[in-house]
Amino acid sequence: MPRRGGAIQKRHIEHVKKVIVVASGKGGVGKSTIAVNLAFSLAMLPHRPRVGILDLDIFGPSIPTLMGLQHSEDPHLTSAGALVPIINHGIPTMSMGYLVPRPPPDSTEFEGAIVWRGLMVQKAAQQLLFDVDWRDACGSGPGLDVLIIDMPPGTGDVPLTLGQLVVVDGAVIVSTPQDVALTDVRRGISMFKKISVPITGLILNQASFLCPSCNTAHELFGTSTNASRLGIPLLAQLPLVEGVSRGGDRGIPYVLEGKNGSDKDGKAGEIWRDAMNEAASKMWGLVHS
Repeated sequence: MPRRGGAIQKRHIEHVKKVIVVASGKGGVGKSTIAVNLAFSLAMLPHRPRVGILDLDIFGPSIPTLMGLQHSEDPHLTSAGALVPIINHGIPTMSMGYLVPRPPPDSTEFEGAIVWRGLMVQKAAQQLLFDVDWRDACGSGPGLDVLIIDMPPGTGDVPLTLGQLVVVDGAVIVSTPQDVALTDVRRGISMFKKISVPITGLILNQASFLCPSCNTAHELFGTSTNASRLGIPLLAQLPLVEGVSRGGDRGIPYVLEGKNGSDKDGKAGEIWRDAMNEAASKMWGLVHS
């Protein structure tokens, strides 16, 4: 039967100039960590764009922890009923993790799981996409120059909802070098092409381990040659750095720690930070070209 009302029209997110999604067909490749650090690298560009982070992972939101906001208060509402982002380190954020009941900080209870079927997931995704007021100063200031959207893994309801409803300016694909990850990443790339989301490039995470004694790079999980077969531009290759994980657990993005924070990680920390900042600069140029 023909669809009533014709094709769905994509629209812009209100008070947001550019939308960049950070995605991967594979879970566990560091996508959320990359999304957070990319957002801060963009925010620290010379012209200081205003950047926000939207966590669209309905079932496993990571942004509250990575931003040190897992024990924050519930989001406030504007007079029009829109959600007000929660801010830390100067970056406004929104996540399903702020909207579900959470145990107190000293509790040993587990956070409640979200057990929803497709329509409820789609409705939640639409609310996060269109019912958040990204303007500064309680709705009276400027909006965002860039919104970074942290996508869930896979090719399910949430990516399809985004691709069908939202005008997206670029997609950053995150993967590790091994074939088991790249196989799923190919599926994610194929999905974005089918729903006409432009793919900006690839960030290869954990691309190598830099020996602290001799500064020799060891490719533990496969070579970058494997990733080159994806056929998309390579924005950055990030080495394996302990401080990245340590900072994420503490809610402090690694790029914020600067040279003092990366001293513990030696040359690898410096390479990681510089590569992320260079990727942010490339992204800004590509989505504004």
